[in-house]
Amino acid sequence: MSNPGEENDMAIGSRADLIEVLARGCKPSSTWRIGTEHEKFGFGRPDRREGAYLPPPFAPGGIEALLTAVEEQGGWSAIRDRGALIGLKGEGDEAGRSISLEPAGQFELSGAPLATLQETEAEMRAHFEAIRAPSAALGYGFAPLGFQPLMARDEMPWMPKSRYAIMRRYMPEVGSLGLDMMARTCTVQVNLDFASEADMARKMRVSLAFQPVATALMANSPFYEGKPNGFMSNRARIWTDTDNRRSGMPVSFFEDGFGFDQYVDWVLDVPMYFVVRDGEIRDVAGASFRKWLAGEAQPGLEGLTPSIGDFEDHLTTAFPDVRLKQFLEMRGSDAGLPAMMVAQSALWVGLLYDDAALHAAEAMMREQPPAAYLALRAAVPEQGIEAPFSGGLRALAARLVTIARDGLVARGLGEERYLAPLEEIVAGGPTQAEHWLERYRGVWRGDVRRIFDEAAV
Repeated sequence: MSNPGEENDMAIGSRADLIEVLARGCKPSSTWRIGTEHEKFGFGRPDRREGAYLPPPFAPGGIEALLTAVEEQGGWSAIRDRGALIGLKGEGDEAGRSISLEPAGQFELSGAPLATLQETEAEMRAHFEAIRAPSAALGYGFAPLGFQPLMARDEMPWMPKSRYAIMRRYMPEVGSLGLDMMARTCTVQVNLDFASEADMARKMRVSLAFQPVATALMANSPFYEGKPNGFMSNRARIWTDTDNRRSGMPVSFFEDGFGFDQYVDWVLDVPMYFVVRDGEIRDVAGASFRKWLAGEAQPGLEGLTPSIGDFEDHLTTAFPDVRLKQFLEMRGSDAGLPAMMVAQSALWVGLLYDDAALHAAEAMMREQPPAAYLALRAAVPEQGIEAPFSGGLRALAARLVTIARDGLVARGLGEERYLAPLEEIVAGGPTQAEHWLERYRGVWRGDVRRIFDEAAV
């Protein structure tokens, strides 16, 4: 896949150029779209003589072969990294979509910008259908779960992507769980638009504050190497010690006056991973973009001038719970059952795409200081929907889902039905994690491998 650093080599003239990269995302509400991305783990089907439940290798007969088979269906072109097939770019009817690989072969669809949640559901269904037959022919299935429930980290394969090789070397220097994040987690996220800088700031504050609520509702990673791990969302726990300089809930995002300039200021202090020159990804992990921009010497960057494309690449290496590019990415949720993943998109569309709903959510957010939401983020990985919060987290989630329903009803497209799985949870039903734990202690008789068959898409 081409990186912006290859495509936009315009030199950075001033800080205003960096702000403009983000400001280009402003668009009228009539053109707002919904982009859903979701990841899933591959596993050897239980009827295989060898390799049952093991993750597919890159090659032979694994992820590379699956990508080739999907490409041959038509509508896709190959994305290569030093000759290795590491993704697909959609063309024709598939334009706007891409298929990519997470570090251990987690298979990801980055969906097209779509107008409705009905289109989101249809896109997800079509993707699963497209990979089902070729996956089965290779002896594999796929299950969207927040954390790999069975395999140890050193049992996971690694994909031949240059960027991931850099991260794999660097991650242990900045946190204890970064390699687990890379190899053993899967997420679902929705990408949403904004009209102006002020609109972006409102949506950032609301979505960042309530990201832990989405984490609790979507919790789907209660197992670790074949046993319960004591967490509802182990994926969320992993992010608490991956690389805290580039992740989490930055308090500055909640401040009055937050906007594009403040985000640029924050991201300039996120350590770099790489730059791209002459088609090669160069390892500059730990270097400072701010110092590079100021002309200070940086190892690996000698003689190089930072470009707009370099900054756009750098934006992709920041991992806050809500990330700003030319849209806002909601990043707090475990991957899960298809209906749950569409419900995650529905929650945020309902909250952020209707002004009355956004106003109500903003007023609710201001009932507590940012510190309360930071504390909730720390508690939710272990306790899920039962995490302590003033008035009760389930009650807070119920209020939030009701606002989202009102927002979807106001859109007038019949999308409110997609909130049904979340409405069941806030009414007292089990989260996905609680459901799987009940199955593990009951009909599975302690055999966590059963989750692959029951969660398979």
